[in-house]
Amino acid sequence: MDRETMARVLEEIALLLELKGENPFKIRAYRQGAEMVRSHDGDIVAMAAAGELEGIKGIGEALRDKLHELAATGALKFHEDLRAGFPPGLFELFEIEGLGPKKVKALHDSLGVKSLADLKAACESGKVAALSGFGAKTQTKILEAIARHETFAGRFLLGDVCGLVDGILETLRSHPAVSQVSVAGSCRRSLETVHDLDFLVATREPAVVCKDFTTLPEVASVIACGETKASVRLGNGLQCDLRAVSNDQFPYALVYFTGSKEHNVALRSLALKKGLSLNEYGFTDAKTGEVPADIPGLEDERAIHRFLGLQYIEPELRENRGEIEAAAENSLPRLLQLSHLCGTFHNHTTESDGVNTLQEMAAEAMELGLDYLGISDHSKSTVIANGLNEQRLLAQVAEIRELNQTFAGFRLFAGSEVDILKDGSLDFADDILAQLDYCVASVHNLFHMPGEEMTRRICRAMENEHVTMLGHLTGRLLLKRDGYAVNHAAVIDCAAETRTVIELNCNAQRLDMDWRWWRRARDKGVLCSINPDAHSTDGLHRLDLGVRAARKGWLRKEDVLNTRSAAEIEKFLKTPKVKR
Repeated sequence: MDRETMARVLEEIALLLELKGENPFKIRAYRQGAEMVRSHDGDIVAMAAAGELEGIKGIGEALRDKLHELAATGALKFHEDLRAGFPPGLFELFEIEGLGPKKVKALHDSLGVKSLADLKAACESGKVAALSGFGAKTQTKILEAIARHETFAGRFLLGDVCGLVDGILETLRSHPAVSQVSVAGSCRRSLETVHDLDFLVATREPAVVCKDFTTLPEVASVIACGETKASVRLGNGLQCDLRAVSNDQFPYALVYFTGSKEHNVALRSLALKKGLSLNEYGFTDAKTGEVPADIPGLEDERAIHRFLGLQYIEPELRENRGEIEAAAENSLPRLLQLSHLCGTFHNHTTESDGVNTLQEMAAEAMELGLDYLGISDHSKSTVIANGLNEQRLLAQVAEIRELNQTFAGFRLFAGSEVDILKDGSLDFADDILAQLDYCVASVHNLFHMPGEEMTRRICRAMENEHVTMLGHLTGRLLLKRDGYAVNHAAVIDCAAETRTVIELNCNAQRLDMDWRWWRRARDKGVLCSINPDAHSTDGLHRLDLGVRAARKGWLRKEDVLNTRSAAEIEKFLKTPKVKR
């Protein structure tokens, strides 16, 4: 039993209770319990096993008993009994965009849908359209969502595999026959989703290391194992491939297995201009295939790039999107580092749909070494997230002002994540927004507006003098829901004209705005704010994921708002916006 498994069991209990139509407060208690398990500072699994959860806020007596049983025995009868009441394939339906517990229950009860295959067949036969509460339009959307799900099958969120990668790297480093180790491929390039994981080791005993790789505790099955290669599948279905090379070959292999296909083709073209071929083993004469005697010892990737006449290209940039030309001119940016961040914005508390209090979020931010934290709970229109009305918001602002009097070297900024309404107006009037330190404006409904209308809606919101930054520009949920139609270029241009910051939302499912647009925004002078959209103290720990996405978007320290000091932020927030 581990922390994540324990949290997922609680989340599944909440889902099962929803299917049964249980009390919403009871359902919420299990969801909050899952967040508490994830965010608790101590070894909550060991504490649960020992029955030492007394006094932990958010975990009542009934939940304590269940966590103790789960940690002590590895199973929970209450969960198993709930699960036995539903067909196993039914849980696949929750991976389809637009299907919540009520719709899944209706499909199951009325049409006998027990799996994704059943759902697809029911849609294709027209049965879903005839079902009360669905209709032809919903049926079409479900079929489109199933098609997207099939496209995404076998892909994993970068944020979900980071911990797994770190654990495997640590194990490989500890192997007595391994001298160098790295992850490679799309994970090293920080793509938002990955299909598999590529690991590279330098060793004098490749067959031994490959064999041992197949025995890692995370491995569920072995796909192949040879003298220099091994492929395995983990318990979550993720494929991991290992390549074992010599120390001399390691830098070449790392270059080869990190770059995208297009990037590697461009590198090989540079080598050919020197009369050389480049592969994962090194340089050879393009005509004879022999290793030239005058090739210097190239001990790392930097040396290989230098030999090709290039500035070192950071892994995140190796997509053949102009990085090779910039490297040849020695004009690559000095990319953002996690250590550059001084604080962050867009964070939620128990006042809306967060699981930690204002004080707990502040304490965690200070523990992480941040100098400031922006609080932006949901506004009143987001009823499902317990959005704040005017009175509750102003009471929270007053509480933040009082708390700031107690801090030394730390500052809370009072804000709100304000809904952008259908016409582009905001959920709060200007006289309320004027009392905040900052405002994040976000779209939370009416996702299916035509792109031109959605773009006008968002741009009108950014024209408001009180809107500091735009939240999760497209509303996408990676591997689950495409972003709504919007003209990125027009939004970026509007942000530049109105001096509106665009957020890079660090949530692993969002990473929104997409890295492919940040270079344009940077060149237009649009600032980025790397925000975790944290709904718990644990969420504050995902700033690293946002930094990786920012680096992939060619962003530097000066391009990111929250690399500034608290005093600089205060000055920035008090500077009037530009009117369009």
